Amino acid sequence: MAYRILPGELVQEGIQRIAREQIDKAIDELDDDEVGRHETVHQVRKRCKKIRGLIRLVRPKFEATYKRENAWYRDAARPLSYVRDAQALVETFDDLTEHFQDQIDEREIAEVRRELTDRRRRIAEDEVGLRERLDEFRELLLEGRERVAAWRVKDDEFDAVEGGLRKTYARGRMTMRKAFEDPQTESFHEWRKRTKYHWYHMRLLRLTWEGPQKARRDAADLLSDLLGDDHDLSILRRTLLERPDNFGEERTIQSLIGLINQRQVELRTQARTLGARIYAEKEKHYCRRQRIYWKAWRRETDVRPKARHAPELVTA
Repeated sequence: MAYRILPGELVQEGIQRIAREQIDKAIDELDDDEVGRHETVHQVRKRCKKIRGLIRLVRPKFEATYKRENAWYRDAARPLSYVRDAQALVETFDDLTEHFQDQIDEREIAEVRRELTDRRRRIAEDEVGLRERLDEFRELLLEGRERVAAWRVKDDEFDAVEGGLRKTYARGRMTMRKAFEDPQTESFHEWRKRTKYHWYHMRLLRLTWEGPQKARRDAADLLSDLLGDDHDLSILRRTLLERPDNFGEERTIQSLIGLINQRQVELRTQARTLGARIYAEKEKHYCRRQRIYWKAWRRETDVRPKARHAPELVTA
């Protein structure tokens, strides 16, 4: 099944089902020897992010469990981040040089790319260390799957998701404003994280009205990509400046830094226009409209679930 709440499905049941599906898919990816390790790391880290986005949707009705599980999936995936970071640097460099191909002498930048690919290769050669980390991660996923049965979401229907939906959307608006008031790397990165969560929520609620929700989902996905590219460029700049002697002549490095700065201006300009549309409404108006979509969807499917009482989970 897909990453969405289904007609006739209690919110708690949907959250549990989706979490199990994401964990099972991650385990399948870890067990697939035909997929390269770098791609496996990329995919399973995405599964953890999707689970975190999932439980954030019901956070106010799931608070104690949310705090534990959110931190747990974040920390479980963190030891794998260095693998993805090395790959992302090469991809970011290639995207940058392709974008400015008419302004770049490929011979001058060859040494820079060689150093970046050497870093990626050194990580890839640590096959034993990476395999051990992936095996440990697999055990953590199995442990996490066992806990899903005990998850309890207070309330049901739209009341169960409204608080998380509102909070994530409001934070997206706030971080967008702060990013342009204080245009630092971390400001834009924080905006990107909030937008990514909003994208997850639109995927989870896509069936409430597929046309409009798809348009918003696609826009949030594009905005997240723009901000993600911006952040990757910041990491590339920092990498080049930390040890510039490793990457060749100073003139070449400074030229690349100038192109990074120029590309970030372009990306942030696009992000501002798109963000203004996505976050145009105040959160109370946005949630009111989403509630109307939800109620109409439940009436349309004519399978409004009856509330079933589950024992309250006591957490320390």
